[in-house]
Amino acid sequence: MKKKIKVFIDGGEGTTGLKIHQRFENRQDLELLHIEEDRRKDPEERRRLINQSDVTFLCLPDAAARQAVTLVDKENDYTKIIDASTAHRTEEGWAYGFPELSAEHRKALKTARRVAVPGCYASGFISCVYPLVKAGVIPKDYPLTCHGVSGYSGAGKKMIAIMEGNDKPQECESPRQYALSQEHKHLPEMQKICGLDHKPIFNPIVDDYYSGMVVSVPLHTRCLSKAKTLKEIHQIMTDHYKGQRFVKVMELQGSQRLEDGFLPADTLAGTNDMEIFVCGNDQRILLASRLDNLGKGASGAAVQCMNIMMGMDETTGLL
Repeated sequence: MKKKIKVFIDGGEGTTGLKIHQRFENRQDLELLHIEEDRRKDPEERRRLINQSDVTFLCLPDAAARQAVTLVDKENDYTKIIDASTAHRTEEGWAYGFPELSAEHRKALKTARRVAVPGCYASGFISCVYPLVKAGVIPKDYPLTCHGVSGYSGAGKKMIAIMEGNDKPQECESPRQYALSQEHKHLPEMQKICGLDHKPIFNPIVDDYYSGMVVSVPLHTRCLSKAKTLKEIHQIMTDHYKGQRFVKVMELQGSQRLEDGFLPADTLAGTNDMEIFVCGNDQRILLASRLDNLGKGASGAAVQCMNIMMGMDETTGLL
């Protein structure tokens, strides 16, 4: 009988941790290590479970995630850490958990012991921009703008409680833009992973629905490094993601999901899928990435990373 993989979720009571638990419910190849409720913040008990595991997921605030990494024993050369926080996404020595970006990203995951799961908004932005920077179409100094709308689940348990409570404030019933200071925590990875000279202007909006998101990036073709038509940009994106199971570039014309002129943000809720749309015309192009902020933007991506790291089919538990 094949040995089960021992998994510990540090921070399993948070939104991402609970979703990972749900994705593991029917998996017979895993053994979940549980921590007693009254010892969830006990560093010695966490140390024991982390070092007992084959894979530990960190579903923690940044400071706690950094502290958790220090709990790995120096002689421990087998426990793999998958961090769903922002703490290590731009750190040297950490693989970036977006295998569809390139063969190099996928190869790094296969041998990694430390993996940072991308942010949800960052996943949408990077999925649109990275291929065109790599192809030499978007110059690295392009003044990019990013617009994103997401369900409220991305803000965590406290926000979920407010949005679903009986005393929900009236202002929470409308879309609300935030991070107005342009210091959103996803900006560093958006810049670094895409190889940009400057951070983009980023306009995130949280709306009154549970999960799902659309992240869009507008482009003026006159400002690109290479003159490209709408069809040519679409072809570059299609070729870049060809053969990927979870990332799909949608048809340029005639997509049933765009026939009514709208692009809903919650269509992929509950999945690990991502859909990329190339819209507009030869002068002004709008790239849009649709995903679930709790799926490909969080727990789904984390599970996909684990599958690749452990040599399994990357779709296991995600279909």
